[in-house]
Amino acid sequence: MFSIDTFIGHERMSTEDLLLKIEAAVIDGETEFYINASGQHDIGGPLWNKDGKTLHFEVNNAGQRLGSMCLPNTEILAHGSVSADAGWLNSGGIITIRGDAGDTAGHCAAGGKIYIGGRAGTRTGSLMKHDPLYEEPQLWILNGTGSFSFEFMGGGRAVVCGVGEEHSDSILGERPCVGMVGGVVYVRGNVAGYPDDIVEAALDEEDIAFLTEGMPKFLKAVDREELNERLTDWAQWKKLRPLTFEEHQPKQAPDLRSFRRENWFKDGMFADVAMDDGNVINTVNTGLYRLRVPQWENGKYAAPCEFSCPCGIPTQKRLELIREGKLEEAAKLVLEYTPFPASVCGTLCPNLCMKACTRSTVDESVQIGALGLLSAETPVAAPTEETGKNVAVIGGGVAGLSVAWQLRRKGHSVTVYDDGEQVGGKIEQAIPRFRMPHERLEKELARIESIGVKFVPKTLVDAAKFEELQKNNDAVVVAVGGSRNRCFSNWEGIEHLTMGLEYLKALNRGESPRTGKRVVVLGAGDSGMDVAVSAYKLGAESVVAVCRRRPAASAEELAAFRALGGEVRTGFMLSKITPVGVTAEDGTFIPADQVIVSIGEEPVLDFLPKDKDIRTYNDNWLVPNDEKQIMPGVFAVGDVIKPGLLTDAIGDGIGTAQAVDQYLNNEPITPIEKKPVIPAERLNKAYFQKCHHCNLPAAADEHNRCISCGTCRDCKMCIESCPEKAISRIDLGDGKWEYVSDESKCIGCGICAAVCPCGVWNLTPNPEPINMYRTYDQKH
Repeated sequence: MFSIDTFIGHERMSTEDLLLKIEAAVIDGETEFYINASGQHDIGGPLWNKDGKTLHFEVNNAGQRLGSMCLPNTEILAHGSVSADAGWLNSGGIITIRGDAGDTAGHCAAGGKIYIGGRAGTRTGSLMKHDPLYEEPQLWILNGTGSFSFEFMGGGRAVVCGVGEEHSDSILGERPCVGMVGGVVYVRGNVAGYPDDIVEAALDEEDIAFLTEGMPKFLKAVDREELNERLTDWAQWKKLRPLTFEEHQPKQAPDLRSFRRENWFKDGMFADVAMDDGNVINTVNTGLYRLRVPQWENGKYAAPCEFSCPCGIPTQKRLELIREGKLEEAAKLVLEYTPFPASVCGTLCPNLCMKACTRSTVDESVQIGALGLLSAETPVAAPTEETGKNVAVIGGGVAGLSVAWQLRRKGHSVTVYDDGEQVGGKIEQAIPRFRMPHERLEKELARIESIGVKFVPKTLVDAAKFEELQKNNDAVVVAVGGSRNRCFSNWEGIEHLTMGLEYLKALNRGESPRTGKRVVVLGAGDSGMDVAVSAYKLGAESVVAVCRRRPAASAEELAAFRALGGEVRTGFMLSKITPVGVTAEDGTFIPADQVIVSIGEEPVLDFLPKDKDIRTYNDNWLVPNDEKQIMPGVFAVGDVIKPGLLTDAIGDGIGTAQAVDQYLNNEPITPIEKKPVIPAERLNKAYFQKCHHCNLPAAADEHNRCISCGTCRDCKMCIESCPEKAISRIDLGDGKWEYVSDESKCIGCGICAAVCPCGVWNLTPNPEPINMYRTYDQKH
């Protein structure tokens, strides 16, 4: 015999571990089991021996669902009482309980025998059933049952002996046999509370033969053979069964209108406040009486990629155009949002859009970054109409150029002033060339110039120049960004630092800035990683990047640095810098012959007038008002307000350009409204076949993988699925369309919303409540 003790010392074996151990033993050929349980569930089923031998289980202290889904050739003997659901879905096993059984014993049993040598709980025998192809299930109970026993019983036989309950008002508890449509319950004792469609009848010969054969077996199983003579006096027994179909007497259906007029409202609890117009509303309706109304909410929500993109680029619309064969239009669409689809979106951006892409929950994100490269050389026409307004942009980084791009496309004359040899900001001056081919940026700068934006490089804007720009322009945009390294004056040995921004600028000018053999970089953001990797490329033998908290750089940047042998140390609180290394506040020393600081940059704002009440944060960053202005007609954008990603600066440029345009047109200045992201539960991803990484298509062919979240992909699935043929497609011309639902046909079933892969269809409660007073007055 295979014995299992589920308590070893103070450790109790879990149900999962116990069942796995039993299963393994059965596979090994064991057939005899003794289990000293401690409340574990589901002991005894569903199991079978590969050679057809009977499995025997002897169990102490069984938990719920003893013998659940028990199969033929399985016999279970439980000592003492057991918990709920004993014999649940029994399919052929013999389950003996020498004690009481909890609630729902024998629930859904479809075969086999269950012997209970005590009392059974509430809803015992509910949903028992009999498949005529198999032997009917049997449930034998020595005492009585709890209430609601044998609910919805559909087949099988139950025997309730009533031992010890001879004086009970009902040995089956309250309301037994409700919904019973098949099978039979034999009872010895009083029964009350069963419904009118249950017949109480005397035993016939077949019943007595069944009980005569089965009673000794039952009593032997529960070890109560001394009761055999007492329980085989068949005059004390009766049976309960449901009415047959023929026995049901059809009743004349009442006239519903008369019932409502004479009984329901006339003397009802709402008779004094509600009028009944006499109309009977069907369960399924069209038009006014539909419970729900479908709404085609195309474009109401932003796709996760669009919502996560600081520029708000609707990639799902780009891929929709590609799906329609409009590749050129798709390439141009992104240029409505950014002048840098290739250099930023396609190369330098960490692609928050891809991290949010719904497709990543199926397999891998749509290749949105690579999609930006398709627009690298897409031409854009200059505006055909001029507004006559002039705007000066101070700073030729991505924020300033984003504003310039948007304003020029609206017809304004825009001039960009920058103190560098070339415009382009950090992309041109500080981001290492090894991260992106320089000609990619040059082409995009040339495109900005091609629509009429004027570049004025090598121009340092001081106070006098700023005043001049104010006088000669209708608006001025301050976009100088972070132009000098941040560091803390309380650091001891600050004079030994190399400024990371100047280090990178020298590198991009083609120079070879001094680089030590052992370099420590203060900072582990993306700029810090640019400095650290550049140091390796210029001959450093070891580079350690230190930071106070977790590294701010992207996972890709950190991986590239570590692949070169770089080390990142967190929790490093700098105390002192010396010519031979750096010391932390806790005394940790890292040797170095060069220390480069790259903990971020801050703006230089000394050109702004001192006599104006210009709000700043920490004396370093501008704080514009709600209209994006720091003073009348002067706007701020990008890293001059707060540090961020390149795409943050471009996105801020879009909003600032709108504010400037509204200012120039004497319109109220309002922010760009951001759509809410589409709820994930509205999307149906089951239609999309999983694509493994090695089989990903080219970026231009990603339109089939895009789920098109919140934007109709014109798949016509709603039309084909609507059972009432209520949905139609309307061609609006110019490649546009809409889907409409005919309220005279629509029943509000919701299939359109259930099948829509894009989450465009939505169901709302019917917005027109029934005015019962109005209807009543019209009729009466």
